[in-house]
Amino acid sequence: MATINKLKSFIKEKQLLSTADKVLLAVSGGKDSMLMACLFHDLGYQCIIAHCNFQLRGEDSDLDEALVRQYADELGYPCFVKRFDTEKYAKKHKESIQMAARTLRYAWFEELKAAERCTVICIAQHLNDHIETALLNLTRSTGLQGLLGISPRREDIVRPLLCLTAEEVEKTVGEYNVRYRDDQSNFSTKYARNKVRLEIIPKFKEIQPEFEAIMIQNIKHFEDSYNFIKKQVEAIRAQVFQEEESRTVITMESLAPYINDSYLLFELFKPYNFNKEILIDLQDCFDRGMGQLFESNSHELLLDRDKLILRSRGDVGKLEIKIEKGMKVVDLGNAKLKLKKGSIDLLHKEKHQVDVDADLLIYPLEIRNWREGDVFVPLGMKGRKKLSDFFIQQKIDRFEKNRVPILLNGNGEIIWIINHRLDNRYKVTENTKKVLTLVYK
Repeated sequence: MATINKLKSFIKEKQLLSTADKVLLAVSGGKDSMLMACLFHDLGYQCIIAHCNFQLRGEDSDLDEALVRQYADELGYPCFVKRFDTEKYAKKHKESIQMAARTLRYAWFEELKAAERCTVICIAQHLNDHIETALLNLTRSTGLQGLLGISPRREDIVRPLLCLTAEEVEKTVGEYNVRYRDDQSNFSTKYARNKVRLEIIPKFKEIQPEFEAIMIQNIKHFEDSYNFIKKQVEAIRAQVFQEEESRTVITMESLAPYINDSYLLFELFKPYNFNKEILIDLQDCFDRGMGQLFESNSHELLLDRDKLILRSRGDVGKLEIKIEKGMKVVDLGNAKLKLKKGSIDLLHKEKHQVDVDADLLIYPLEIRNWREGDVFVPLGMKGRKKLSDFFIQQKIDRFEKNRVPILLNGNGEIIWIINHRLDNRYKVTENTKKVLTLVYK
């Protein structure tokens, strides 16, 4: 009962689960996951069991599957099994067998979770796995965060057995008489994790018999340090990064005190997935790189005059909309363009509302994004001007100009840079007989 009470307290302390959750238990057939299934049954959770057969160990893989199916039946849990051609997948995607198995496993778990309306996925990793991960990350460029080991919860993945040591798992499996099968590959030192567990940790224990307990304390110290740094970074980010509608603006003046601190700069931009090489480029051209664009896999960062502008790469949609004669409303996604009969006696001068000579219009009209080489005749002028020059004069940055909708006549001429400037050729004059009022809201 001590183990089950420890598990129950850990789940409550870390807020991993609620009694209302429907749980997907990832069960391989090994002692850790089989014990997890047993304990969750005793705790009364509503569960399903998911088993992956990677077909890598011949008959042993099939025997693992048979044991999991049998145990799920004894517990009264629905059991779902997926067979993978792991070697074929690894070869096709040029991944290691271990990475391929991980990719396949978690992708299927997410699919099954959604199909069976589960709320969380439980993985049976324990405290010793936690220590092994921290040590393995010392061999990788993971920084302080990598020394935190395994998180008890990451989004919908929870690891409830992180409160138990390998020794406690072994003991409880015996007490509950839980059947399991050993995967012989777990004893091969050709895998890095096994080498850490079977060779490196025993050497540390020769120096310090209480190595595992001390490592848990160290990981807690790393976690405290990381959380402290994280709070400081978040405070600076809140001060420097200013949200403006669908983008974030960072003034050069506010970022200048931190631009040469590579570690802090990386942490500030970490949520936006910019790597260190890109941030080094930002440092190099911070004072002389107007117009420079930096990209991560999710965001774009524009160095523009006295500020940096940050936006999601998915923010700008391509506009290609035809307007037929008689249409009254055009949906542009984040706004609407209304077309209505106007009056020569009541002309508008607002930025978002213009009047045009309706007899000059050739349908269908078109709304699209700005393109290189676009020209128009600004209202009040006679000569043509490039839109790119107009945007510069209006201090409309590279990001913003790609968001400005352009209304064109059927002959290809620009009628209105929507919400900015009317073309002089389409203004209402003393010769105008019909007026069309355009309203952008």
